[in-house]
Formats: sequence, structure tokens, C-alpha cells
Amino acid sequence: MSSSPILDRRNLDFLLYDVLQVEELLRYPRFAEHSRETFDAVIDSAHRVALETFLPHYRTSDLHEPELVDGRAVLIPEIKAALDAYVEAGFMATTADAHYGGLQLPFTLENACATCFGSANLPSLAYPALAKGVANLLEAHGSGDQKRRFVAPIWEGRWLGTMCLSEPQAGSSLADISTRATPDGQGGYRIEGAKMWISAGDHELRENIVHLVLARLPDAPAGVKGISLFVVPKYRVDADGRIGERNDVRLAGLNHKMGYRGSVNCFLKFGEAGGCIGELVGAPHQGLAQMFHMMNEERIGVGLGAIMLGNAGYLYSLQYARERRQGRHPDNRDAASKPVPIIEHADVRRMLLAQRSYVEGAMALALYASRLIDAEHNDADAAVRQESHALLELLTPIVKAWSSDWCLKANELAIQVLGGYGYTREYPVEQHYRDNRLNAIHEGTNGIQALDLLGRKAMLQDGAALRILMRRIEADCAAAAERPALADYAQSLRRACALAGEATGAVGRALASGQVRLGLANATHYMTLLGHTVVAWMWLKQALVADARLPAAAGEEAGFLRGKLQTCRYFFRQELPVVEHSARLLTELDDSTLVMEPEWF
Repeated sequence: MSSSPILDRRNLDFLLYDVLQVEELLRYPRFAEHSRETFDAVIDSAHRVALETFLPHYRTSDLHEPELVDGRAVLIPEIKAALDAYVEAGFMATTADAHYGGLQLPFTLENACATCFGSANLPSLAYPALAKGVANLLEAHGSGDQKRRFVAPIWEGRWLGTMCLSEPQAGSSLADISTRATPDGQGGYRIEGAKMWISAGDHELRENIVHLVLARLPDAPAGVKGISLFVVPKYRVDADGRIGERNDVRLAGLNHKMGYRGSVNCFLKFGEAGGCIGELVGAPHQGLAQMFHMMNEERIGVGLGAIMLGNAGYLYSLQYARERRQGRHPDNRDAASKPVPIIEHADVRRMLLAQRSYVEGAMALALYASRLIDAEHNDADAAVRQESHALLELLTPIVKAWSSDWCLKANELAIQVLGGYGYTREYPVEQHYRDNRLNAIHEGTNGIQALDLLGRKAMLQDGAALRILMRRIEADCAAAAERPALADYAQSLRRACALAGEATGAVGRALASGQVRLGLANATHYMTLLGHTVVAWMWLKQALVADARLPAAAGEEAGFLRGKLQTCRYFFRQELPVVEHSARLLTELDDSTLVMEPEWF
């Protein structure tokens, strides 16, 4: 049992070293100076900083959300203190190049550390996480001068950053954005427009904020092909990288959220006084493709955040269930006997098993996706890089959407385990739920993720990425089929893969025949179908390791491995069968939603 309220270290080590074998990453030259000892020390440090500086103000930042005072966002001081500790411990630049002062750690280790901070206080983690995304995007697409002036201060922890996509009238429909960028005749651009839902959009946590803003040039074509990307700092930055006068970026309002309150969320106006100056990133009209570099990174982050909120609720409700005594076994008629811990009751165990199966299955998937990023960026074999990229593109919407759907369900079950105490503010599980509810909306709603998964990612290159996925799953099914305790799981997972293939084929034929609306009408069910299949695969991977090691294990280690095997059994028997229903709706091209006319509501 974990002794930490935010981390089951045995589980994290099991996923990293036993299942995903991250020590193999040390063969890449970029990581060659590291070792498992380095990895362990960094995770230890992350756990300590998270416990000491992030967790203590998790409730405080919820009760005292940011306020708009004299045109600026005012945050509780504990957030800055936590960020100071985060930067001081080196976590701002864990993956950054050595010439920036970075540690050059794998992205997988970056996200392993994020599990500590996310479980402790996800809203406060949003500030550095967004800034890292800005730095990575500019490193990939910015000019040498932009890297020198904007990227280095972020890795040093002196500046933070945001992504400014959505607008009040457009929401997720980026084709309809209206923010304009007009050349100023001096190499820059005058930005005019408004952006909504900007996380970390205004604060005084650091010296400057680097906004990445989507806007249209005067000659821009309509739709998403006419979007360009601009660097728009809160304070202007001169040629030598020095901060100058305030740019014309105004905080017009704060959004008051159901949860996630510690992360300030802003309505920003650019160029109201005609003095907002930005710099073009890369080539004109390539802004959306460039921004996807950050958006895909953030989608993995959103999924991981949802997982860690689910994890925090699971760990809390597990400890509560061990300690809370209430009721007796149904076959015990002795009213004088002592109440038993509620973990003794089958329905409580069901809720705990469900939570664990969602959270630890999704965590394995998020870390697997992170390992694909490391392979894509570092492997010497072009075929490995290409395959990793294709598989990552397919899995990213699943990491984001499946995790934020089902780990929210885990938070709901954590509340239920606590009973009446669960929905009171004296216990943290209700805040975990409220905070996690945002993640189904963050970085593209889950409905949009499902459309992207089915309509684009699964269909690209005639399903090439899906075939890669199925080959990898089959390799583990073949291994499991040779182990008597796991053979049934291999059969069930092969059945799920066959259903996914049939459903994808049926939808593909509908799309090819022009029945686009009908083909995509059940995209959310496709997310369930493929998401459950992939998470079942993650559980089979864990079961393969646990089953092989159990005969030689004893004591707590044997209990841990049996727990893994039993949770795998639970997921395959009680959760995976939902794919049958989802596949049927997709294969039959069910039109229940399409034939429902708007006026019938």
C-alpha cells in the first residue's frame, strides 16, 4: 500500500522499469549520461517538492481563487512559492538542452515527475507546464533570434507562457477566428482581437508572459489555411532580450470556474489601443500546424492530469476504506459484533477496483505515449521514428479523451466510497472531481477528440497507424496465449481488436461513399471501443510481467503482483465487454442521433 497521499511509487517503478523498460532509453546519445539512479533521484525530488510546496495549498487555491484587481490578476502567494521551489529544484528544464542549462531527461521521466505534481496540485502545475509547451514549440518552429530571446528565459524559469487560440465567438472552431495581424512596416505585426479561456493568461508569478497567438494576415485565405502564429509578449522584448514597456495586451476579465480555480483563466484583448506588437513564427499561414506541436503535447498533459486527479482520489478513498468501519458482512446476523472496515464490502471493492483499473491502465498508456515521443525524437532508425510518430498520432486523442472521461468516473467513485463525507468540502475528493471535470473540455472537447480519432487518425494512409497498433497488441496477445493464467485475456483482446477493425472498416466505407455525417455520428462510441481496447492492452502488458514474476515473489511484492493480476482480471471481465455494444452501433451505422430533428427536442 502506498504511504504517500499522492504517489504509489511501487506502481510507478513497475510501469517505468518493468513494463515500459525506460532504461533502454539510456542507449540514446541524448540521455547517455543518465542512469536509473538519476531517474530515481529526480522522481524522489519531484515527490518531495510536490508534497512540501504543491499539496499544502491545493485546498487554499480552491477557496481563494484569482481576483481581478485594478486590471491585474491577483493569486494567493503560495502559488508563487511553489513555482519558486519547482524552478529551484530544476524541474523547469528537465527535458531542455544542456546549452540552456537543461537536464536532457527523457520526456517519459518528465511525465513521471508530473505524476507527483499533478496528484498534489494540478492547477498550480498548469503554469510551468504551459510555459514548457511554448518553449518546445518555439524551439521547433521559431527563428534563432526568437529562441535566444524567448526560449532561454522560459527554461531558466524567469518567464512563463500561454497558448491563445479560442475566441469568444469561435470556441473550438478555429476556422472562424477573427484576430488580425497587420505588418507594422518595421518587421513586426500589430495584433488586434480577443482571446477567451486563456489559462495562465495574466499574473505576476514571473517577469514576463510569452503569449502564442493565432491570427490572420491581411491576405490570409479563409478557414484554417489562413491562420498564422505570432509571439506576443506581455512586456516587449528588445533585440538583446531585455524587457521593455508593457505591450498592448489587456486582461478584460476572469472566468470563474467550477474547479481548477488555482489556475487563472482569462479573457484577453490584444491591441485595443493600437499598440500590440507581435512577431511572426515561421512562415505565414502555417500557424495551426505549428500550434499542433504544442496542442498535442498539451493533450498528453491534459490526459495525464486527468489520470493524476483520478489517482489522488483513488489513493484517498482506498485509505479511507481501510480505516472507516461501518456495517457487517451480509451473512453476519450478530448485531453485537463489531463493524468491519468498509473495504470488506464487495461493492466498495468493486468501486476501488474500477478506480484502480481506470487510473493505472490510463497511466500506463500515458507513459507509453511519452516513451513513443522519446523514440520519435531520438532513435537512429528512421523506420522506428516514423512508426513511433504514426502510433503517437493515433494514441494522443485516446490519452486525452479516454483518460479524462474514465478517470473522472474514478473521482465519482471515490466520492461514493466516502459516502456522505465524500461530497463535503472537508474532504478532498469533491475537489478532485470538480477539478477533473475541466479535462473533458480542455484542449479540444472529448467529442472533438473522438471525431479526430475516427475521422482522421484511424483513416490516415488507409489505416496505417491502426495496423501498427494491432501488430503491437497481437505480439503481446501471442505471448499471453502461452501463459495459462493469461490465455483467456489474449482471446478477449483479440476479439476486441477484431471488432475495432470491423467498425473502422464500416465507417471507412461510409465516409468513402459520401455519408460523412452518418459515418461520424457515433464517433464517441469509437473512442470507447478503441480506448477500452488499448487500456486492456496496457493491463495485459502489466499482467505479463506480474505473472512471470509472481512465482519468485513473497510478502508485499507478491501482494502487489497479485493485485495487478486481479485488477487486470476485473478490467477484462467487467469493463472490456462494453466494446461489443460500441462496435455494434458503429458497424450498423446507427442513425439514432441523426434522425432526431432539432425541433423534436
